Amino acid sequence: MTTSEKVAYLKGLAEGLGIGKDSREDKLFSAIIDILGDLASDVEDLEAYTEDLSEGLDAVSEDLELLEDAFYDDCDEHDDCCCGEYDDDCCCSHDCCCDDPMFYEVTCPACDNTITVDEDVIALGKIQCPNCGEMLEFVVDECCGEDGCCCGEHDEHAE
Repeated sequence: MTTSEKVAYLKGLAEGLGIGKDSREDKLFSAIIDILGDLASDVEDLEAYTEDLSEGLDAVSEDLELLEDAFYDDCDEHDDCCCGEYDDDCCCSHDCCCDDPMFYEVTCPACDNTITVDEDVIALGKIQCPNCGEMLEFVVDECCGEDGCCCGEHDEHAE
């Protein structure tokens, strides 16, 4: 039995008992039953809205899952890249959709402040510590062409 059906039962019961609008108590009971009817109607409206919202959210979730599968699945084949870089400069010559920037935590030796920098800042070679002004220098080791290269493109370096 729904809430609206229960309120309708109460209304019928009140009418059957002769509760009307004669005494103050009768008016109070009638007002309470009317308010219960309004609340039951509001609850039914909210339930319908919630169901529609849930169906819409499920549809968006399914669409997002399809997009994630299409976008991220291509990256799985490059998990074994020796240098860990999945862009056009990758020494392993992988074409990949993963161009997410790499971030690094750097601790200033002068003030022990830890900052986060991306690969573009590292490529600059140096930056000034935002906390104390100390110049922080970065040394970038390239994968290919160096002794111990792991990519296998250079026969003399292949394992």
